[in-house]
Amino acid sequence: MKHKKMTFLRLIVLIFGISGSVSAQKDYKLWLQYDAVSNLDLKSNYLFAIEGIVALGKSETMTIASNELQWALTAMLGKKINVVTKLEENNNIIIGSKASLNSEIQKTIESDFNRINDEGFIIKSITINNKSHIIISGKKEVGVLYGVYSFLRLIQTNKSIEKLNIIDSPKTNIRILNHWDNLDRKVERGYAGFSLWNWQKLPDFIDQRYIDYARANASIGINGTVLTNVNANALILTPQYLEKVEALANVFRPYGIKVYLTARFSAPIEIGGLKTADPKDVDVANWWKAKAKEIYARIPDFGGFLVKANSEGQPGPQNYGRDHVDGANMLADAVAPFGGVIMWRAFVYSEHDANDRAKQAYAEFQPYDGRFRENVIVQVKNGAIDFQPREPFHPLFGAMPKTPLMMEFQITQEYLGFSTHLVFLPKLFQEVLESDTYQKGKGATVAKVIDGSLYNNKITGIAGVANIGNDLNWTGHPFAQANWYGFGRLAWNPYLDADTIADEWLRCTFSNNEKFISPIKEMMIQSREAVVNYMTPLGLHHVMDTGHHYGPGPWVSNLSRPEWNPVYYHKADKNGIGFDRSKAGTNAVSQYAPEAASIFDNIKTCPEEYLLWFHHVSWDYKLKDGHNLWDGMALKYQQGVNQVSAMQKTWNATEKYVDSERFKEVQMLLNIQYKEAKWWRDACLLYFQQYSGKELPKGVEKPTQSLEYFESLKFPFAPGN
Repeated sequence: MKHKKMTFLRLIVLIFGISGSVSAQKDYKLWLQYDAVSNLDLKSNYLFAIEGIVALGKSETMTIASNELQWALTAMLGKKINVVTKLEENNNIIIGSKASLNSEIQKTIESDFNRINDEGFIIKSITINNKSHIIISGKKEVGVLYGVYSFLRLIQTNKSIEKLNIIDSPKTNIRILNHWDNLDRKVERGYAGFSLWNWQKLPDFIDQRYIDYARANASIGINGTVLTNVNANALILTPQYLEKVEALANVFRPYGIKVYLTARFSAPIEIGGLKTADPKDVDVANWWKAKAKEIYARIPDFGGFLVKANSEGQPGPQNYGRDHVDGANMLADAVAPFGGVIMWRAFVYSEHDANDRAKQAYAEFQPYDGRFRENVIVQVKNGAIDFQPREPFHPLFGAMPKTPLMMEFQITQEYLGFSTHLVFLPKLFQEVLESDTYQKGKGATVAKVIDGSLYNNKITGIAGVANIGNDLNWTGHPFAQANWYGFGRLAWNPYLDADTIADEWLRCTFSNNEKFISPIKEMMIQSREAVVNYMTPLGLHHVMDTGHHYGPGPWVSNLSRPEWNPVYYHKADKNGIGFDRSKAGTNAVSQYAPEAASIFDNIKTCPEEYLLWFHHVSWDYKLKDGHNLWDGMALKYQQGVNQVSAMQKTWNATEKYVDSERFKEVQMLLNIQYKEAKWWRDACLLYFQQYSGKELPKGVEKPTQSLEYFESLKFPFAPGN
């Protein structure tokens, strides 16, 4: 008996790999808390429906699925649920791929298999020999694993498991995290500690964190990870490091996660001994083919390469008079025999074209439509500048019908207060995905571009720049975990609502108590608009201090490249403020479909949240609420501060529903956010007031410091830079 107990305890340790206080474990366990069900009637119903687990299959993936199901159900229901390999006279959960099911079960759900893809799953209530069972199945075992996590989410969120009939598949092929992690373990734009990948100890030391990382990703359907920074280091492609990458791939594989790497375009020179990296050079092409063969010999399911080329100083095909198509297709040919893909980033802008940075990616990439290989997907940021608190959708979406485009969101908060500000990003992600491109008439949303349904693309994908580090809570802020979770859920289904995601995450992570859920969910939903208000209201953008992007810096004007200076973007003067991208200005509106262009071009129809993105507007311009622009902008800044104050009050009222450690952690972080929201308000309004020449309107608090004080602040050691 003692031996059995120790074995089960060992299972718990293996699954969570953590030690220390219970509160610390909660911070670490993300949304996989598996807290005990407190509703006794519901718990009784669950126990009646789940008397045992029938696990069909003995692969690593099925073992993981079975162990997760057993541990989670035992923890949540307070009774050990046994695993068996054949049906008994009980109400069971049956888990197994299609190939493992007996003919009777297969016949019962045969038509459902026609409705899912290779990663999809079926969760269905069935009756066999007068006993009620729940079947969790898929065409492939990874689908079963996804189904197990989906079923557990039902229990975590206290949903009914009677008469289940869930048929679900991911709507995108590649659902991937981009880690901007360097080989020295520093993370570019990282605010949660150092990189998870301990290259010095790999391949022989497998940190439990790698396993828990894989569990967390599998639980939300993420199926790929790019281990290295887009500002790439060629050393990752050497045998010394490929051995380490192989070790990580072996850990991630049973969880359905493929490993990808960033390819430094000049690698043939830096580690290959060649004198050129010209994509048209035969020796260069052969070098990449040999390198791909070497990688796939180690990692047969290697996903492929992510490439940042000819952008912000990174080498690329243009160094040799070639174009992006030449570079992408050369690499695509190298990985094609092995089923690999090339994710080629469209984040490009040149110091030689100061007209309008927002136009450059479209101008450079749209003419390439239809010229890329079939295994190339162009990765496009959600907006045309750079992960701002709010941007209109990137004009490339919908504008390249012959080329698959994948979304690039930023989960890490480079421009949204780092890991000290509570900002629920799925609200931002949803706003972008629901945007109408009008490229095939009304209803041609960005989501339809991304999932391939608009143009019937063969490859589809969504990438998220990870916010993960080796902090105990993974993301630096307990609520930043919701952004990782929400990204995964939207990558699986780009049509999900942010409200639904927030509700799921809160219930899985904290509590099912409605007195907690209702106010905190509202706080999360409002948090993104709050940060827009106190940083960049009414379409302002890129007014952060430069380099590290910490805090306001609208006054910065002395950097070598025009588009690196905030003054380039806001263009404040005595006549008004904003970047004129209308037909009368840079004509950036012309890159959108005519219907969208006409909306953005007309100052009267342009949504006010994008007003200063598309128009240079007089300080006296009358906004829809009746205020002039100056008063309206100042009141928005104040509203943002007030919203953070309200967030503090909301959180402080939840102390009895939350463990003390997480309560205090969030409380302290909200105090920082409130302080910094006031900093943003005061610094920006003092600066812009020089040009408006107007007094602050009633209701806006007066700054307690001078503009000179704010301009004097320097942060040489701000994180993530």
